[in-house]
Amino acid sequence: MKNELYPIFVKVAELNVLIVGGGNVGLEKSFFMLKSSPNARIEIVSLDFHEDLIALAKKHEKNVTLTQRAYGTDLLEKRHLVIACTDNIEVNKQVYYECKERFTLVNIADTPQYCDYYLGGIVTKGNVKVAISTNGKSPTMAKRLRQLFEEVLPEDMDEVVQNLNEYRKTLKGDFEYKVDQMNEITKTFIEKK
Repeated sequence: MKNELYPIFVKVAELNVLIVGGGNVGLEKSFFMLKSSPNARIEIVSLDFHEDLIALAKKHEKNVTLTQRAYGTDLLEKRHLVIACTDNIEVNKQVYYECKERFTLVNIADTPQYCDYYLGGIVTKGNVKVAISTNGKSPTMAKRLRQLFEEVLPEDMDEVVQNLNEYRKTLKGDFEYKVDQMNEITKTFIEKK
């Protein structure tokens, strides 16, 4: 089976994200989303919250809301992305089916068949961001690949990208010419030393 996922980068600071579940997995999902996108707008709903999740929400109090209550369909109103990670599979399935009815993208943690999207391993070096997916088959391998890319990508990667952006702005000519010039200048980056 081939991986048919289509990778995109989502501006979660401009979307309304709901996380259903305030335990360890809710903490993990929130932490990594905020690590990658510190201005992500997230509401987390749960009857109880992990103490570290409470601390994380306080750190990001301008854009993270904790709502202490049971999940209800009304929480899906005007949501773009939903993650369900309760310890109750029936509640998670309910979230999934209700999101599908509303055409809302949903991820049910650790249940690939109930996911419209996966949260992959992410490497960030300034403006360069690499996301890694194993098609939901092995999050551990995605983690190891993330660690590899963190080591391999140079620390000055952002400076390189900024310089390339400035150079690109100076190019005159049609689109094809600009692409050819950018390809020529960047090809040395991947050549074997």
